[in-house]
Amino acid sequence: MDEATRLDYLKVMGIECWHVRETLEQNTKTTISNKMETTSIPDNWEQLKQDVNNCQQCELCQSRTQTVFGEGNPNADWLFIGEAPGEQEDLQGKPFVDLAGFLLTEMIRAIGLTRESVFIANILKCRPPDDRDPKAIEIITCHDYLSRQKALISPKIMVAVGRGAAQKLLKTDEPLSKLRGVVHQLDNIPLVVVYHPAYLLRRLSQKQAAWQDLQLALKTYQKLETV
Repeated sequence: MDEATRLDYLKVMGIECWHVRETLEQNTKTTISNKMETTSIPDNWEQLKQDVNNCQQCELCQSRTQTVFGEGNPNADWLFIGEAPGEQEDLQGKPFVDLAGFLLTEMIRAIGLTRESVFIANILKCRPPDDRDPKAIEIITCHDYLSRQKALISPKIMVAVGRGAAQKLLKTDEPLSKLRGVVHQLDNIPLVVVYHPAYLLRRLSQKQAAWQDLQLALKTYQKLETV
């Protein structure tokens, strides 16, 4: 997508571009680039993909069109995690597509990154029918796949996208309002909670709060880089 088309999409959605200072953006991109050049892909990454694609451990295998493994840089510092694939994700086999996916891409760009430089995954690898809430057994069944992804990627920071993902990752019923604005720890990795882009498309008034979430994540990452 060219820059003019991208800006037209944002204008129609009523969203202004977020920007960070050029020096900060360049430093972040350089760090990501250096890591991509010096880190090799784990030997069993393809095996994990195959395991996910062939999974029949719960009833979702009967209704899915295809699994949604996730996509991005397998050596990324940043891991974005949603709850479950939706209809279009199920059809395309990619996480966060359509307008919500486009907005998530813009949120990532706002902190000086690209969709290709981070990794985006879901807790569930298959779409629940009619986009219902995931069942406990489905979360348990898919847990191993996400754990293996985290181990292979070895991210420095994780971002829970939306209430569902945040509650399930942190094993809590706390509302999103209490989970945002705090740096959590999951497997000794900092985790920041952000609004789901689908929610932001319905509530553009929360754009400033979403920017604050992104800034918290970025500042947390920068502190890690200085240690």
